[in-house]
Amino acid sequence: MSDTIKENKFKAMLASDAFRSIASAVICALVGILVGFIILLIINAEHAPKAISVILKNFMYYRNNGKKLYYLGQTLVKAVPLILCGIAVLFAYKSGLFNIGVAGQYCIGIGISLWCALAWHLPWWLCLLLAVICAAVWASLAGLLKAFCNVNEVIAGIMLNWISLYIVNVLMQNERVMNVGKSETFSITQTSPGSLLPTLGLGKLFHDNEYVSIAIPLTILVAICVNIVLKKTVLGYELRATGLNKHAAKYAGMKDKKNLILTMAVSGAIAGLAAALFYLTDVQPWKTSSTVPAMGFNGIAVAFLGELNPIGVIFSGYFIQHITQGGSFIDTKYFNPQIADLISSIIIYSCAFMFLFKTQLSKLFDRKKKGESK
Repeated sequence: MSDTIKENKFKAMLASDAFRSIASAVICALVGILVGFIILLIINAEHAPKAISVILKNFMYYRNNGKKLYYLGQTLVKAVPLILCGIAVLFAYKSGLFNIGVAGQYCIGIGISLWCALAWHLPWWLCLLLAVICAAVWASLAGLLKAFCNVNEVIAGIMLNWISLYIVNVLMQNERVMNVGKSETFSITQTSPGSLLPTLGLGKLFHDNEYVSIAIPLTILVAICVNIVLKKTVLGYELRATGLNKHAAKYAGMKDKKNLILTMAVSGAIAGLAAALFYLTDVQPWKTSSTVPAMGFNGIAVAFLGELNPIGVIFSGYFIQHITQGGSFIDTKYFNPQIADLISSIIIYSCAFMFLFKTQLSKLFDRKKKGESK
């Protein structure tokens, strides 16, 4: 009897939507890794197995435990903005909006946080707060256009992406914040130490990695809060209802225009937070760029790979960064380190077929169920 109960529970788990979502994400990852390995074989068959092994190992490549911990910390630090950009995309998407402008809002967050730190020498929490507020205001422009002029948020977001990039380039091209000769911002550590995010001793857990800060626990906290807001609060219900059908929501007494603007503002705030939590660690400077930061666009894939679940996005964001970071350890005599970016890109591209994978898995389990019933 107990075996039958266990078997039924196992079948119920296989038939659940959660299992199919996880299985689809795993298939996307495997497809990317397999295609990447085939490309490595074509380039250099002899060294391909070692190269794919190094990429997948990432920090485990080192034998020294200290170095393992240090580069694990480095991976976590660089996964933070990717995860938060994924959550920003997710929040808007759950509310019926496709916020392709996350890249621009992330860009605004970079500009404001670095200007506040390097030009005004403000404390870290104020740099963080101003970056979040400015990114939220910037994102709300697309929300206002959508609510009052019925301008598609995708078109508005794309245009605002480029405008934000040029604004930040102009803002940063200043001797107070940038080494104009190198076209990169000064080090926060040397210029304004008080603007750095506090570590609270977390760096010691990762072999004294100076870039590990409160950004990591804050990211997890944001994911949990967004999950609660969307699933357990009246506000979350109203936002999702407005996204599904704004006319029905308006008929039910909900303020559809206010909800559209608020959704974009919150999504933008999270994107601004992503930028500030990354750049205020001083892990890398901002360089004058001719292209919009890829982080915002990668966040779209991370959101879908995480099956539009804030907790799932934590794992998908880390996984993408793990693969990308692993590419820096491969032997450059035989392969270009960007092969890891290629694998990540294939995984991201595979996300477009996640719905197809889920549908096929559903059909497979339904056939099996019908066969057993006969």
